[in-house]
Amino acid sequence: MGFAQNDSDKCMLPSTITQNRILTLGHSPDPDDAFLFYGMTSGRINLEGLQFEHVLQDIEMLNQRSFQGEMDVTAVSVHTYAYISHQYALLPYGASVGEKYGPILVAKKPIALDRLPYVKIASPGPRTTAQMVLSLCLKPTQVVFVPFDQILGQVIFGKVGAGLLIHEGQLTYREKGLVKILDLGEWWYEKTKLPLPLGVNVVNKRLPLATQRLVSKLLLRSLEYAMEHRSEAVDYAMNYGRGLKKDLTDRFVAMYVNHYAQDLGARGIDAIERLFKEGKQAGLIPKGAKVDIISEIAGIQ
Repeated sequence: MGFAQNDSDKCMLPSTITQNRILTLGHSPDPDDAFLFYGMTSGRINLEGLQFEHVLQDIEMLNQRSFQGEMDVTAVSVHTYAYISHQYALLPYGASVGEKYGPILVAKKPIALDRLPYVKIASPGPRTTAQMVLSLCLKPTQVVFVPFDQILGQVIFGKVGAGLLIHEGQLTYREKGLVKILDLGEWWYEKTKLPLPLGVNVVNKRLPLATQRLVSKLLLRSLEYAMEHRSEAVDYAMNYGRGLKKDLTDRFVAMYVNHYAQDLGARGIDAIERLFKEGKQAGLIPKGAKVDIISEIAGIQ
């Protein structure tokens, strides 16, 4: 994995890229991303000369923009990363990974599993990992794509038979009178004995390698600051929880800002590679997709 460092990269300082413009940094307006980037957005950590414009958009919009290479740094779905690994390097920090849990399929009443492939399902987007795993699991025949924060409403008002929930809807669906039909993270674990990698942060390879490594280090520093000042960071994350109280916000953050977020590690990388393998076999991602991870430590990738 990785890409070569040439002599010109060795000579380029992070400030080189910022002399003419600010780096764009895309992430979702949800509690876990807000928590993760709190150290950076609040100015609590030293950015070592880099400047960022934070672009908050629905994950499917960020997925689409990454295909064009628009963002310098961005959160994307693992499904999407399979298509853009030639343009973006994977950062080892801030990944959203569920161990025996993941996107949840909900409905107004129980549905037999053998009927699910024929039920109209609201999904958060064609390039989300949730949709990819849904396809691996069920091969659904009726899927409509809806912004993630509108899926609960689609189910409640009967516009679809079931909805695939990501983000904080995974904790609030019962309050809306809905029932869980299937947890895709549980299904994935039973199939592979691996966690389910859902989202990752990536950095554009057009940036100097020194800048890529500094971005990686700053992301870890931002996460560490939030972990060390958890109550403060959770208070900030509540602004993106769409009405979640502090205890539920903290619970949701804990689900996805876990030890895999602190470092994907070998098990996290294995999980992504297994997802890529399954996706290739099912024809859901390109055959040439690979995991290309960068590390700021000792110049190793």
